[in-house]
Amino acid sequence: MKSKWDLKSEDLSIENPVKIIVVASLFNPDITKELVRCCLYTLEEYGYSNDQVDVLWVPGAWEIPQIAKKVADGDYSINADEVDALIAIGCVIKGETPHFDFVAGEASRGISMVARQADFPVIFGLLTVDTWEQALARASEAEGNKGREFAKSTLHMINLYRQNLK
Repeated sequence: MKSKWDLKSEDLSIENPVKIIVVASLFNPDITKELVRCCLYTLEEYGYSNDQVDVLWVPGAWEIPQIAKKVADGDYSINADEVDALIAIGCVIKGETPHFDFVAGEASRGISMVARQADFPVIFGLLTVDTWEQALARASEAEGNKGREFAKSTLHMINLYRQNLK
């Protein structure tokens, strides 16, 4: 079953955008690069310029939480209070060994820990799929690229943080 939702343009418009950080995995690059491409395109479509989005490429999903934590802690080239949001993007495809369970589970747990401590939204963009075909379908523009959904979720969450949460 596919999840489809649309937000109004005003839910996605950000006044005075500052910086979004994308932490993306290089593992399964045919998938992750396409997710990042559509994510960046959507962010640009809603007002973020290229210099307002930094993409930090890490080797794999396991490393995403490490860099996300550094950003949340302010150990990046800008202070954490200058970050509007962080998007974690990766793809873990189940194989024949339990390696999938460890990598997907710990990456998810690590991203979740960062999300609970950060003072900005952290978006979970980690695909955990059984097959290459499932991953490709989620990165396909014809099927509704998830990178676009990650970007829209980010914009919505930035507005929630700014307008409703103190």
